[in-house]
Amino acid sequence: MASRKWTIVLVPHGTGESRSLAVSVTKFRVLASVLAVVVVGTLGFTFATANRAIDLSKLERLERRNTLLTEELTRAELMIANLGDTISAIAERDRLVRLLAGLEPTDPDVQLAGVGGPATWTSDDQVLAEAPEGRAALDLRGDLDNYIRRANLLAGSFQEASDSLAGHTDRMARTPSISPIPRDVGWFTSGFARIRMHPIYNEPRPHPGIDVSAPMGTPILAPAKGRVSDVRTISGYGKTITVDHGHGVQTFFAHCSKITARVGQAVDRGDKVAEVGRTGIATGPHLHYEVLVNGKPVNPRDFIFPDKITD
Repeated sequence: MASRKWTIVLVPHGTGESRSLAVSVTKFRVLASVLAVVVVGTLGFTFATANRAIDLSKLERLERRNTLLTEELTRAELMIANLGDTISAIAERDRLVRLLAGLEPTDPDVQLAGVGGPATWTSDDQVLAEAPEGRAALDLRGDLDNYIRRANLLAGSFQEASDSLAGHTDRMARTPSISPIPRDVGWFTSGFARIRMHPIYNEPRPHPGIDVSAPMGTPILAPAKGRVSDVRTISGYGKTITVDHGHGVQTFFAHCSKITARVGQAVDRGDKVAEVGRTGIATGPHLHYEVLVNGKPVNPRDFIFPDKITD
């Protein structure tokens, strides 16, 4: 049987003759198949080329990102190394401050406890550790955790030393340490004694303080920080004033001609609290000075330090 043919008529828009083209069905099918293959191939090539361009762009961006990440990790490593040096310097300063505060230095084993990387990694950490940059990031995290722990330890140590030093400083400020009469004005005439011959009654009696002779009206100075706790006139002692320094320590001044501080008044070392006189039973103007610790008289000479210590 003769093959079937298709006739294609080409009609021009303008003037001219129409043309016809006879094509067999078989040839038409072959031509259509070839055309389809060309179209599909062209589309596939175009898609592959576009994908390759996209992949190259992503790869370049990823490489750039990795480069920046490496640079950031390098900077972070340098910063953490500097942080370690700073914390070491602070630890040395902490040792000195604790020494001044009368505290034992922090045990080095306590300072270094837990140093090292994390004991266990999560599944995400395991994935992160597969890349060199990821492992470096995990190491940095471990170092940073250690420095944070050490910083917290030092903060607690500094607070303890600060509290101790403040208490120590306050105690020293409240410890009698100077002569209540300026050294270039007064002179000691009678010392602390369990028993001595009384200069007026001419009989043995205890003398719980020291006597300092000085001109009438000479300023009497507080030997340490404290608060005036009592002002009164006592038989034999005349006009008296007592200063409470805390920590169980008091100072007592007698035979004053004038009291210049009032009860409840806060005083510092060297403040004037009274003036020398001869009130009560006294052979001449002088100060009777006592130091009491927990209510018991002690030798005041033990609480008069050299100028190079008290200044």
